[in-house]
Amino acid sequence: MKEIELKLQGKIKRLTNRTFKFDERVKEGWFSAVYFLKTREIVRAYKPDNIVTMQFFQKEHAVLCGTDEVIALIKTFADDPDSLEIYSLKDGDKISPFETVLTITGPYQNFGFLEGVIDGILARRTSVSTNVYNVVKAAGQKPVIFMGDRDDHFTQQAGDGYAAHIGGSTAQATHAMNEWWGKKGMGTMPHALIQLFNGDVVEASKAYHEKFPEDDLLVLVDYNNDVITDALKVARVFGDKLKGVRIDTSRTMIDQHFIRNQDVLGTFDPRGVNGPLVFALREALDKEGFQHVKIVVSGGFNQQRIMEFEEQKVPVDIYGIGGSLLKISIGFTGDNVMLNGEPQAKAGRKYRFNERLEKVD
Repeated sequence: MKEIELKLQGKIKRLTNRTFKFDERVKEGWFSAVYFLKTREIVRAYKPDNIVTMQFFQKEHAVLCGTDEVIALIKTFADDPDSLEIYSLKDGDKISPFETVLTITGPYQNFGFLEGVIDGILARRTSVSTNVYNVVKAAGQKPVIFMGDRDDHFTQQAGDGYAAHIGGSTAQATHAMNEWWGKKGMGTMPHALIQLFNGDVVEASKAYHEKFPEDDLLVLVDYNNDVITDALKVARVFGDKLKGVRIDTSRTMIDQHFIRNQDVLGTFDPRGVNGPLVFALREALDKEGFQHVKIVVSGGFNQQRIMEFEEQKVPVDIYGIGGSLLKISIGFTGDNVMLNGEPQAKAGRKYRFNERLEKVD
């Protein structure tokens, strides 16, 4: 049983290294800034009995993610982790600028070298979860599919997929993205499948449906840059079996619908996936009785673009989003703010008590 299931059942409070599978070189300081390693050696020699409190914060309104990962990191790699007192918020908590999200109290030499690694985990996970939260909010009740595999290093997929889940994404492209939260990847066809059938979207769809009959049939219809024609071709063949069509038109292309109907041009940008194209597709499907076919859009979508579509009431059912969700826009800072129980910090920093923090067992 995956740890996430145990957590949801209340049998464990936090995910552990059983889920995260850290690189053992963290213990050696391989991923720590060298000045932290040098400081550890100096403290061991000259100030071994000092007790410090380190607190972590960021400067935005955000959806926190990475706390389980950070706590597992400390428990796995800190020297004598039982000597440390840790207080933390939880993954999924809404946080404010400068709010303390984590404190660690103990001998500096036991954990201080992990400061930058902790900052990095919190920054990446919280950025992704916040990005996803914002696009999910913009999309209203419509599902958002996380399609960030081609925009990310493959080793980051599990953590980014978990962060996307915390932010509210309901489906993700790869099995790795779903690993930590216990699901499987979803998706139907890429352009490559249609290319291998000589551009024949109907034949490609038939092969897909025969090979994966239990899957919901969702067909990519922009391969020939004529989404309405190809969507209707597929709908006429599959009828009720067709669950949806996806438009992924390049931002450098103008769909053939506008070439045939140039009288509608002049008041909007006709390139890529745009509102008038989706409206025209919905109208064409409905006119032939295919009201059940959902429309999925992808290709360069972000929060702003979704907001524009929703304001215009464009008849999109599902949004597929990739690269915009992976931008690291939130940075965390770790500061030593207490020394042996007394305030001691660099100018401009001080201990900020947060009653929401929970003690970590």
